Amino acid sequence: MNQELRRKLKRITDILWAGGVTNPVTYIEQISYLIYLKLLDEEESNRELRVRLLGDKAGGNGELLFPKEAERYRWSKWRFKSGPELRDFVRDHVFPYMASLVKEEPQIAEYFRDAVLEITDPNVLKQVVDEIDGIDFGKLGTDVKGDIFEYLLTHLGQSALNGQFLTPRQIRTMMVEMVDPDLGDTIYDPACGTGGFLIDAVGNILAKYSTEPQEVPIYGIEWLEQKARQMGLLEKEEDIDKTPPQRRREIIQAVKETLPGQTGVSTLQTYRKGAGEKIPDWELLERSIYGIDVSRQMMRIAMMNLVLHGIRKANVKRANTLSEMGGLTEDDLNRRYKVILSNPPFAGVLPKESIRKDLPTNSKKSELLFLGVMMEALAPGGRCAVVVPEGLLFGSTKAHRELRRKLVEDYDLLAVVSLPAGVFKPYAGVKTGVLVFRRPSATIEMDKRAKDEEKVWFYKVRADGFDPDKIQGGGRPETPERNDIPDLLAKWSEYKASGYKNPPGVEAGTMLEPGSEEPRSWWTAIKNIVENNYNLAAGRYKPQIVEKAPDEDPTELIRETLAIEREIAEGLEKLLKEIEA
Repeated sequence: MNQELRRKLKRITDILWAGGVTNPVTYIEQISYLIYLKLLDEEESNRELRVRLLGDKAGGNGELLFPKEAERYRWSKWRFKSGPELRDFVRDHVFPYMASLVKEEPQIAEYFRDAVLEITDPNVLKQVVDEIDGIDFGKLGTDVKGDIFEYLLTHLGQSALNGQFLTPRQIRTMMVEMVDPDLGDTIYDPACGTGGFLIDAVGNILAKYSTEPQEVPIYGIEWLEQKARQMGLLEKEEDIDKTPPQRRREIIQAVKETLPGQTGVSTLQTYRKGAGEKIPDWELLERSIYGIDVSRQMMRIAMMNLVLHGIRKANVKRANTLSEMGGLTEDDLNRRYKVILSNPPFAGVLPKESIRKDLPTNSKKSELLFLGVMMEALAPGGRCAVVVPEGLLFGSTKAHRELRRKLVEDYDLLAVVSLPAGVFKPYAGVKTGVLVFRRPSATIEMDKRAKDEEKVWFYKVRADGFDPDKIQGGGRPETPERNDIPDLLAKWSEYKASGYKNPPGVEAGTMLEPGSEEPRSWWTAIKNIVENNYNLAAGRYKPQIVEKAPDEDPTELIRETLAIEREIAEGLEKLLKEIEA
């Protein structure tokens, strides 16, 4: 995203802030409405062109969004209005029209259902409309359009109230790589928030189906460009986005080599981006994306996030995933997914009578209910990565133990990743972990003895690439020299290559030699977890380092101890005589 586009977006957010729209969720939602209307106008122009060129052969792609009298609701027809006329027309006519397209364009209608224009100052609205009108989205690549929304979402991080909606990129990237979604997989997040996991899953697929995927640090292209200039790899006027792919790879590799890591794996965490030009069926990709959120604002933001990343027809809806009366259809309840990725809300408690009856837990706690939802929704052979509070891993209530028992005995629990306490700072200091598991194929018969010998891998992430203690500018400062996640992913690749039979690291209960490096990963057999009351806390099974025996002669230590004891006894006897006298 170039600097001019970045400045334009900053002007838009500044205009809204000065105009009284100060809640980040609200002004991102309001910007989303207007961007969507501009995108639909551009799409309408494309449809008109197809009709002119192809006539009757245009088929369904030639159906207009704004036929005949409805053309007045197009962005290009009302953008010149100003004052109260502009505000009233958008609020009272454009929004209701878009919400009325239930049969023609159900996703658009759902997006605008109950939509409210909260930019009440006509002058502010006019300024924002003019700024957005200056962006030709049709000429922007999907990457750039996606970057627009990623930039807007950074504003959510400035409000502690809204921090719950964002999962840090380094954690999302890690989880997506571990479950490795592919084209044809149905992908689901039952608490999708802004759609971050869905976007990253799509990005993973696009990179797979790209001729020349681009490697990007988790800190972004601009960070890489600045780092490359500091190292003398780029001239001051050079733009890294315009460098040839091979040159960009060389720069990334050179930066990685400055951050070697203790295990020989660079601590610079990266992910891959690509255009996905080799995807044979784009509609198949769009139809495979599913997300649900209880907040209509979040649902809209997630939808716009996906639209700007090229996914126009994702199945994102507003509903309460946990509730019997939450708005889920029979199809929603019966659908099974190949990939589930989520960071659901913790610490909520639902009324017993409103909780879905089909979940594998009787608990009222939201973290157990969400895990139950994902276990139930996973298709045979499907895989799931979910963030959970650490208390879920060792909680002693009957509901905690029973859900863990079902997870361990009826599913393939592949990994438990312990995350640092500071991952979600400054919004929450709760200690969390990530569970990665699969649902066995329906055709496989469970053998109790074989199941007992299966292994679970534990990895303790001590650092995630950001300072765990400092907060600057609403977030944690970057520490690229301290990040265990690249090492975790390298070891995960080994584990996966073995068919999840040979987890890296040492076995639980192993006593390591004095002076050994503290282990990051270890494993244990299922039977050991069963014996420990299904406790999944990583520390429970961590191998111990034997303390080095003292160099001193033990007989000499005993003599010194006896001498000290005699001095104490003599002192006490002397004190006793003085008291008696």
